[in-house]
Amino acid sequence: MPGRLSRSAGSARHRRRRARLRHWVRRTGPLLVLGVRRGVALLPHVARRLRAADQAAREELDRQFVIRTAQDVARELGNMKGAVMKAGQLVSFIVEALPPEAQQALASLQSEAPPMAPSLAEQVVVDELGRHPTRLFRDWEPVPVAAASIGQVHRAVLRDGRRVAVKVQYPGVGDAIGADLANVELLYGMFSAFALKSLDVKGMVDELRDRMIEELDYRREADNQRLFGRIYAGHPFIRVPSVIDEFSTGKVLVTEWVDGLSWAEFESTASPQARQRAAEVLFRWSQQCVYRHRVFNGDPQPGNYRFHPDGSVSFLDFGMVKRWSDAEVATLWPVIEPLLGADPAGTVREMVTAGFLAPDHGLDPADVFAYVSAPYEPYLADRFTFTRRYVADALGAILDVKGPYQTVIERLNLPTSFVILDRVVWGMSALMGKLEADNCWRAILDEYRLDAPASTELGRREARWRASGDTGAAPQP
Repeated sequence: MPGRLSRSAGSARHRRRRARLRHWVRRTGPLLVLGVRRGVALLPHVARRLRAADQAAREELDRQFVIRTAQDVARELGNMKGAVMKAGQLVSFIVEALPPEAQQALASLQSEAPPMAPSLAEQVVVDELGRHPTRLFRDWEPVPVAAASIGQVHRAVLRDGRRVAVKVQYPGVGDAIGADLANVELLYGMFSAFALKSLDVKGMVDELRDRMIEELDYRREADNQRLFGRIYAGHPFIRVPSVIDEFSTGKVLVTEWVDGLSWAEFESTASPQARQRAAEVLFRWSQQCVYRHRVFNGDPQPGNYRFHPDGSVSFLDFGMVKRWSDAEVATLWPVIEPLLGADPAGTVREMVTAGFLAPDHGLDPADVFAYVSAPYEPYLADRFTFTRRYVADALGAILDVKGPYQTVIERLNLPTSFVILDRVVWGMSALMGKLEADNCWRAILDEYRLDAPASTELGRREARWRASGDTGAAPQP
């Protein structure tokens, strides 16, 4: 009997290993093929580049190669869903440093993915809520209005007439996450072939793993959304759709339906004044979340906003939320103070304390400051205009591992707890650049950092809202 049990247990372990191997091959195979395909494509590109008549011709060949690579990457990742597609979304802000055609190709990762069959989505609803969606809802649209990395969204109407968004998780996506997270380093290695030259892969992978596991549980996302709903209850220009508790489970999330313009619709139709107002709303949202509540939706990408005629903005998708602990705040926040004070020596001193640099780094503080202050340039002046050119140039300098800051990059470490904050800074900068946002950003930032007086009309409206006592509060970590 013991021998039979031992053989049985060994057989079960063998089956599990084979299942994991099959899964790894199925999920990793496309990325390996993609890497090989781009590597093979590089050879004739290099040959053509060597034969090019002049520098302008070589630059045009490089541009076309980047565009084709971006299109290939977007096509492959868009079909993979799960953590691999999410990783593509998280690093999508790098497209600001790429040609417009490459930006357009990679932008599809932010809001588009092939949907699952209607019958599969309906079965998830049946499994989670006990009834077919056509019986649960007065009206159910089987074709999704959006599909992304972990689930897709359907439009429906409750029996009481309320319009809702029904977010349904892809069947089996949870089982794919473990292998996907192992693939993330391969993914970043592939991305580094044309853009991500200095990304701290390990820090990003560690942070992504934690946030991604949380994102799989729609109950946690519902809790996050309720939290942000309480924080911004009654806010004059920030909206958070409510959660419909009785229809929300671990794999189905039902929330209030939000009308409004998508990012693409808003960007193509909004007046200059509307664009400036929207930019300030987005900026205020991010700074208030981080500085006053120590919590932020770590995915600031265009698909997560809806713009309304009255100038307000609705914020969507609270699956990937970062909470900063007291210890993280005590470590990271002091680095910002000397940086905003244009103090190179103080910045380097705090970076050593926070773990960004080793005590014996041997770097010139002026060089370090010139490198790390690039994304904070808008806050070192009384007024600043974000442009795509600024974002592209700043990212280009940050990502140029062989450029003038090579030594700084080689000795710089990105603490895991800083990964999402860095994503927030660059993600918001990319959005501001798209809107060509012009404002007194430092003064607005100081409203949240230092409780400084309101510096704009939107700030004064928000101050009145806070004074009214209707604000929510985020529990401290």
